[in-house]
Amino acid sequence: MDTKQGFFSTLKDDLIKSLLPASGATPISTLLRRRKKDHFPPLDLLFAERCPSRPTVEAMSPLKEGPEETECSFSVSSSSDLRLLLGVLGAPLAPLRVSITEPFPHLAIKDIPIETSSAHYILQQYIAASGGLKLQDSVYNSYAMGKVRMIASEFETANKLVRTRNPSKAAQSGGFVLWQMKPDMWYVELSLGGSKVHAGCNGKLVWRHTPWLGPHSAKGPPRPLRRALQGLDPRTTASMFMNSRCVGEKKINGEDCFILKICSDPSTLKSRSQGSAEIIRHVLLGHFSQKTGLLIHLEDSHLSRIQNNGGDAVYWETTINSFLDDYRPVEGIMIAHSGRSHVTLFKFGETAMSHTKTRMEEAWIIEEVAFNVPGLSMDCFIPPAELRFGSVTETCEE
Repeated sequence: MDTKQGFFSTLKDDLIKSLLPASGATPISTLLRRRKKDHFPPLDLLFAERCPSRPTVEAMSPLKEGPEETECSFSVSSSSDLRLLLGVLGAPLAPLRVSITEPFPHLAIKDIPIETSSAHYILQQYIAASGGLKLQDSVYNSYAMGKVRMIASEFETANKLVRTRNPSKAAQSGGFVLWQMKPDMWYVELSLGGSKVHAGCNGKLVWRHTPWLGPHSAKGPPRPLRRALQGLDPRTTASMFMNSRCVGEKKINGEDCFILKICSDPSTLKSRSQGSAEIIRHVLLGHFSQKTGLLIHLEDSHLSRIQNNGGDAVYWETTINSFLDDYRPVEGIMIAHSGRSHVTLFKFGETAMSHTKTRMEEAWIIEEVAFNVPGLSMDCFIPPAELRFGSVTETCEE
């Protein structure tokens, strides 16, 4: 408790200093000068051997005896594994609806909790480190293209752990393109292993098209694409965390970070649920570097409950940990040009010994980024005809 109080007390002192007029340098100007000297090394070879300093996902403690660990040559070449990868990593959404036209709150320390005022201060640093609000607001559309590699790396049951043999060979390669346009419109196309996922939002409706389900709309309000928050859209990222709370600090890859937390509100969770599928919670944690002010890690936790007819409920928990690397300026805006995600899909609830846990990995590299692309219009974000004319019903998130 003393450590937490000291942490918020220090933030409060910095916040007060930043609000006072002074002839000297402000924390934000100091941050900008520091950012010019920083150098971000390029991403290591995709799916190379993990070094000891890189965090790995620990195996879950067994309920009775330790799981039998084996190696297997299973890979994403099978249609079921490919469907799993594309379903989970193809086009996940952020927890909340945001609007980049909504103004940011002014820095203040009166009549608001210290966790909230601290979050506002951290976001001001992030906006400045990313290029500044004026420059970001001048962007009315954007384009990004990149390469991805994905793999289903582990499958665990109560008494067995199967790992992929030769993950560098088993990983599937692909690519994606992402278009965004104000207000709240986006379209992404991701191909992997000969299959392709399309998803988009016209500002009112979020939809997705997969080879196994065809076109279908997402329940609930329109929300940003999570991939855009992975260092590609600092303006939307700042809006996403605008109503967050600062919940502490943590080291990420040896770098001190502030932690901002947001949660889906009950009304949003209810609107995203359907039939026997209920969304229980959706939490997003952003880790912002104390050295550079930039977002370097996202942790996304999503829990849903499915009630079987006449049986016990089954719970699905999806956790995505994304590490953002290689920040470089594009037309003055800082963009993360590489990163990797570790995903855990945990199924539990039927019986004590019947849980399953699947681990997946993704690595990506951004090859092209452009802003204010001529010719991009609202027509590029029109949903499929089946959804526009109401011939396809809404589906709950996977």
